[in-house]
Amino acid sequence: MLTGTRVTIIGGDARQLEVIRHLSELDATVQMVGFDNWECRLSGVRHAELNAETISQTDAILLPAVGTDDTGRIDSVFSAKPLVLTDELAKTASPNVHLFTGMAKPYLRTLCERHSIRLTELFDRDDVAILNSIPTAEGALMITVQNTDFTIHGSRSLVLGFGRTGATMARVLQSLGSKTAVMVRRPEHYARALEMGFTPFYPDSLADEACRADLVFNTIPSLVLTANVIAKLPAHAFILDLASKPGGTDFRFAEKRGIKAMLAPGLPGIVAPRTAGKIIGETLSQLLVEDQGNGRDSS
Repeated sequence: MLTGTRVTIIGGDARQLEVIRHLSELDATVQMVGFDNWECRLSGVRHAELNAETISQTDAILLPAVGTDDTGRIDSVFSAKPLVLTDELAKTASPNVHLFTGMAKPYLRTLCERHSIRLTELFDRDDVAILNSIPTAEGALMITVQNTDFTIHGSRSLVLGFGRTGATMARVLQSLGSKTAVMVRRPEHYARALEMGFTPFYPDSLADEACRADLVFNTIPSLVLTANVIAKLPAHAFILDLASKPGGTDFRFAEKRGIKAMLAPGLPGIVAPRTAGKIIGETLSQLLVEDQGNGRDSS
């Protein structure tokens, strides 16, 4: 239980609603900032403004999947008011506050370092990332079916990256009958991909593999689908970039070449916000319970 733990949730989307429900069930005291358009009747949950009083009276802060932009702005689909985490606000945080987000840009990392705020990026955790890869793969399949005129079964797919999302994506494609090749960088990943029945290859072979690809799924957040690679793709090929913005695809050249290419980051919050919110809520509550225990141990 989280009785006595004060959590402030600032901005976000439908995933945060599930997190709020979960925290309420565990008896946490929750302040919601940026949820003006959502009427909440949950016990222990109240609306609040983004000000020094709110920030100073909390044990934990949860920001959206991408905590802030490069100016401190926080996205919120439930409010039209701008939400900005400024230096002035950050310095009012209590000494033991714990800030959680999916991933932090340099602005937020610098702010936390400057004011000694403990920062946890949830999407860096294997448990969160692996579970999130499931709705990511499902969403990727949905987009692919909507944007192609051929079946996944019998197609040839390239999955770029064999991390937590790439491995799930490759497995799902293969289970649907797609001949799946996986781009890896490390020998141990090559061996694992081979053992799982995929066709592994290293980055220097990407252009050669592209010649035979119907579908390309990128999970690498740096430019890998260059003009040279895209030039080798068949005219009917479809690229779905699952990496965080700006992705790893030369979208300008893809459009020029007539290759359909889409950037689709953050699919869990779009296609399965309830599931994605449950993943965040359960992980967050576990970490808050650990914080409670650490606080008792140090007292």
